[in-house]
Amino acid sequence: MKTVISVRDLEEMVRQGRDLRALPADAILTPSARDFLRELEAGGGRATPAGAMSGGAAAQESPPAKPLSSRSPRAELEAFFRSPYALSLKEQICDIGRRLWQRAYVDGNGGNIAIRVGEDLALCTPTLVSKGFMKPDDMCLVDFAGNQLLGEKKRTSEILMHLQIMQRQPKAVATVHCHPPYATGFAVAGIEPPTCILPEFEVFCAVAVAPYRTPGTPEMGKLVADLVDQHNTILMANHGAVAWSHLNVEDAYFKMEILEAYCRTVLVAAQLGRPPNTFTPQQLQDLLKIKQSLGIPDPRYGLKECELCDNADWRPGVTCAVPPRQTPETELDPEAEAAVQAITDQIMARLK
Repeated sequence: MKTVISVRDLEEMVRQGRDLRALPADAILTPSARDFLRELEAGGGRATPAGAMSGGAAAQESPPAKPLSSRSPRAELEAFFRSPYALSLKEQICDIGRRLWQRAYVDGNGGNIAIRVGEDLALCTPTLVSKGFMKPDDMCLVDFAGNQLLGEKKRTSEILMHLQIMQRQPKAVATVHCHPPYATGFAVAGIEPPTCILPEFEVFCAVAVAPYRTPGTPEMGKLVADLVDQHNTILMANHGAVAWSHLNVEDAYFKMEILEAYCRTVLVAAQLGRPPNTFTPQQLQDLLKIKQSLGIPDPRYGLKECELCDNADWRPGVTCAVPPRQTPETELDPEAEAAVQAITDQIMARLK
């Protein structure tokens, strides 16, 4: 199987000081990876990696030389929390928060974001602050038990879910939770979006539905974490969605954009009066090969072709109607009826 090389792979090679000329001869380069190599050639040297993302994170500072943990001395934790590297991560969280808010993926002070920064440490968003108006100084540092170690504002009340994802899935470096309307509609209905329709969704997302539990509780976090070994995007029943990434926080956010656009497209297609066209099993196998080469999990790896496009729960065109409320018949009072009849007879007699 040919290797697919993305721009993230090339950036990582640059960080590690590896020679980009040593790429496999039969490697498939994504369009952004080809652009990256062209910039290298045009510049005559090594390009500065784009890093985790743009959008306010211009200073690409290095992480601490000594890995941090909740057992690190307080002085080291405080130094990290005030460092340019931590500031760039905080700015990334703020940028993603603005994108969520601008796209109406969050409302009020809903949604939360976290980035793994140590063995059992994470930066996260504060509680009771709109994601569209956060500042770097609002961010919090927590350990994997949910204890807040640093930060002036109180950490998000739903941090346990993010931490349980990171504990269960060692590859998870960032998590994003929000309430995108179309995807949340599927979550409320308890239906996984149908598959074999759009390639972007198949390559970048692997979706499952977690049962509802009260937000912020360990029970809710566990039900979500139980799914992250084979899924990177979880619909939370009657609540919203959460995505994790093995790359960075922007990539976790990208999962949300892809999920929401896909759910919206599926619902539009379901209103057109005919079944949607779907991929053949072989076409889906080709997409799954690309997905696997990118290090993205999917429970369908290794399945037989006849098992790949099972959309048994999806029923396009079926509408739900609430039955009319049945009004019980009122029992008539015989005495009252007799009185009404007598009065009516008297009136009619006078009129004659």
